[in-house]
Amino acid sequence: MAIKESPSACIAADESKVAKVVLFPGDPLRAKAVAERYLEAPEVFNTVRNMLGYTGLYKGRRISVMGSGMGIPSATLYAHELFSFYGVESIIRMGTAGGVAEDVRVRDLVVAMTASTNSNFSAQYGFPGILAPQANYDMLHTAVAAAEKLGIRTRVGSVFTADMFYNANQAAGQMYRQFGILALEMETAGIYWEAMASHRRALSLLSISDHIFTGESLSAQDRQDSFHEMMEVALETAWNFA
Repeated sequence: MAIKESPSACIAADESKVAKVVLFPGDPLRAKAVAERYLEAPEVFNTVRNMLGYTGLYKGRRISVMGSGMGIPSATLYAHELFSFYGVESIIRMGTAGGVAEDVRVRDLVVAMTASTNSNFSAQYGFPGILAPQANYDMLHTAVAAAEKLGIRTRVGSVFTADMFYNANQAAGQMYRQFGILALEMETAGIYWEAMASHRRALSLLSISDHIFTGESLSAQDRQDSFHEMMEVALETAWNFA
């Protein structure tokens, strides 16, 4: 097939080169590192705007990895185009998050069951109420089982997807904790809404890199180790849906 350019001109790829399941880190250089470290014979399928995308083999099955950028506007642009124009069926976000709940520790893996948010992204659907963004259960169940098998400390529950990195409301964190939020990040709700609207699957896996109440944060080495643990869970989950 010939190279097809997306309507936004943000992806230009041969549709056949994109796998049915895509791992979705925010940083495109992280996507490159994942492809080179974990995938066999990775081949680049997108370089537009340096939002790198690769496809390779993991245990004999085709898996893609592509950067999503930061925040709901960027992540949903790429998720929508992958779902709508390139035949992708499943997306697994791989990111970092700030811990909120008392029993969440740095290096924990948080599997986002749902995501509260201050984003107005879902207003476009005209849904007569509040449309709750949620993970695909089959993917969530697969990821939790993989984490248990690998012995990775995991928490499953709600996260908060923020539209801003710097929040002027100093009381927000305590409110998140009061309502049982496990962690704070910036993409999950949008990706889940996009998957729901597109009748596709999505899951968000988050490695806790710091804690907004304790001030604890990971060293560079601990971040690397934690990322590898999350990657193992993501790859095993992706393999089941490839």
